[in-house]
Amino acid sequence: MSDLYNKPAFSTRWYTLSSVVGIGGASLFIGFLAIADPQVALQASLRGVSVWWEVLFPALFPFFVLSELLLGFGIVHLAGTLLDPFMRPLFRLPGVGGFIVALGFASGYPVGARLTSRLMEQKLVTRNEGERLVAMTTTSDPIFLIGAVCIGFFGSLQPAPILAVGHYGGALLIGIVSRFWSPIQSHTGDEKPVNYSRLRAALSAMHQARIADGRPFGLLLQQSLQSSLTLMMIVGGLVVFFSATLELLVQSGLLAMLRDMTSRGLHIFGLSPNLSPSFVKGIFEVTLGAKAAAADTAIPLVHRVAAAGFVLSWAGLSVHAQVAGLMSRTDWRYLSFARARLMHGLIAMLLIYLLWPLFNQASMMSLPVFTSYIPVCNHASIPLTAWLPLLSLTILALIVAAGTVVIGIGKWFR
Repeated sequence: MSDLYNKPAFSTRWYTLSSVVGIGGASLFIGFLAIADPQVALQASLRGVSVWWEVLFPALFPFFVLSELLLGFGIVHLAGTLLDPFMRPLFRLPGVGGFIVALGFASGYPVGARLTSRLMEQKLVTRNEGERLVAMTTTSDPIFLIGAVCIGFFGSLQPAPILAVGHYGGALLIGIVSRFWSPIQSHTGDEKPVNYSRLRAALSAMHQARIADGRPFGLLLQQSLQSSLTLMMIVGGLVVFFSATLELLVQSGLLAMLRDMTSRGLHIFGLSPNLSPSFVKGIFEVTLGAKAAAADTAIPLVHRVAAAGFVLSWAGLSVHAQVAGLMSRTDWRYLSFARARLMHGLIAMLLIYLLWPLFNQASMMSLPVFTSYIPVCNHASIPLTAWLPLLSLTILALIVAAGTVVIGIGKWFR
């Protein structure tokens, strides 16, 4: 009888019951909408399949396979040992986090979540470190930001620099701020320079990881392909589901109340109420939200870019579901991730407004002519091999440089 009135147990049971009722009720409601208007559900599902097959599959599948191979060969362990002295002062994360930050920023969501989940399964990062790493690396890839959003939706390269600084700068700020949310742990050798002994230790870590894995290359490649295909099917299913759900809610008029509430909130903060469709659609799906942000050319460009920055950083419930699916085998918690995504969106908007005068003046100067290499919408058609290694190395170099500065300042003050 005492268990019945036990507050923690009662709270857990109440949370479980409310989750089941809420999710079950929402599923039944969406099912009724699909039955009531099957043509809308079919067309929206077909659009979701098209996006998955033409954009997401060629963009994400190689990275999923590559991440499995890099883990199997111990490359991640090698990079982690080398980057450890720089990641801990900056983000209070192990060195393997630097490798994930580079690949996550370069390849976009949800690759960072995929790599983090594998590290958590192998006990290379703790739950707190994994949650903060996913929060920081859930970002858009540069090709989508520049090619689809700026060139495709805005029709200009002018928003690209400020949008990139707001989006990626906000992600790095989330990583730096979140370091104070974790308990302080002592680590030996955190601030040793990358010298011969550390390089030898890194090579030893790679060798030990390869021995521990033990799979021959053929088996490793086969299992990497199998697991990556399974993940792509999950991602595709989520994209189709949220595409159909959003269209059904829009066609039924049920989002009108949310749109009106958002319009009033934007008016209070001095923004155009016509931006409300961007925020409402962006809650569910990032592409539709970013497209809606650029649609109304009567709205000043700075407000439209800020709305697009929020949508890209929030990432939409579709990406949230993809991340949750990839992290389902770990003890990762969604609420902290959702809080970080909301903070990322607000920080991105704030950075865009603060830095807009500087970038607006810089945009008056001529930009390098490289737009012929960027497609209008289908960013997957860009050859990634031409620039992706350089971009990843650039991100790693920035982490090393920033970490070196932090270590130097810390030693100077001591």
